[in-house]
Amino acid sequence: MKQRLLILIVSLTFLILNSNYAQDKLAQSGMQFLSVASDARSSALAGASTALNNFANSVFSNPALLSDMTNTIDFSANYNLWIADIKYNSFAFAYNPYDGLYGTFGIGFTYVDYGKFEGTIIADNEQGFLETNDFSPNAFALGLTYSKALTDKFSVGGNVKFVYQNLGSFTIARVDSTGENIDVSSNMSVVAFDFGTIYKTGYKSLAFGISVQNFSKELRYVRENFQLPLTFNIGASMNILDFLPERLDGHEFWLSVDAIHPRSHPEQLKFGFEYKFINALFIRGGYLTNDDNIKFTYGIGVKQFGFALDYSYTPFKYFQNVHRFSLRFSL
Repeated sequence: MKQRLLILIVSLTFLILNSNYAQDKLAQSGMQFLSVASDARSSALAGASTALNNFANSVFSNPALLSDMTNTIDFSANYNLWIADIKYNSFAFAYNPYDGLYGTFGIGFTYVDYGKFEGTIIADNEQGFLETNDFSPNAFALGLTYSKALTDKFSVGGNVKFVYQNLGSFTIARVDSTGENIDVSSNMSVVAFDFGTIYKTGYKSLAFGISVQNFSKELRYVRENFQLPLTFNIGASMNILDFLPERLDGHEFWLSVDAIHPRSHPEQLKFGFEYKFINALFIRGGYLTNDDNIKFTYGIGVKQFGFALDYSYTPFKYFQNVHRFSLRFSL
């Protein structure tokens, strides 16, 4: 009874937040780097990882999933060569002392390198502009995560993170009588929160997950207010081989489905599958709805002696194709 009451309270909380903060806000968010998955496994599944254990990288999707850890330590390093030569590097670390007796702790760090740009300013000359100093925009997010299994079926988790973005300094040309330019810095930072739940139904391996990402106060950029890319996720996952009359040792076929409600674009469905062969080779794929650029995603992984190497490939319609790599170690 207590478990059902807790689930009801959490669900109502998500619905209230959804109605207050996620309506009529399309294309009104900033710091969009927070919406890009950097690890190879999740991206190979089209991002459908709200209810699927992603080990230490769960700090980026659903922090409640950290409670599923069976190892004491899990570490992951991720590299994402994004569109327009933008580089994402992320690291995730999870610590599960005393088999989760006191919960599971995690740290997640993401750094984005946008490359180098030539600065210019409007000028009354033949070219119409003057060159200024080169600048290199960047951004990062550093988060601390805690997850706890309240029962053998229900877990909760939260993540508090410091988000920073530096798009460089720029100059606004004045058109009034003073003729003076205004120098503006675009550096800004904010504290944001992620939180989620995971519920194991007890019916074979079926599980449901809910998460909220990038909940924060409103920010202001020069004259315009904006918020972070707040996203509500509901997901389900299950090992389809559970329906076989006899269990195949070392083989699993996971299907995961996510329904997401983001602030910055319309709702989407994400479908992902992962086939595990003798606990060493992983074949992955995904499908994303309601997206003009991405439809299918692909990936592969190998695991041996506590080390795992994952790769994902995301073909884009209008941009260059994206490659991601992840190296994970468990102890």
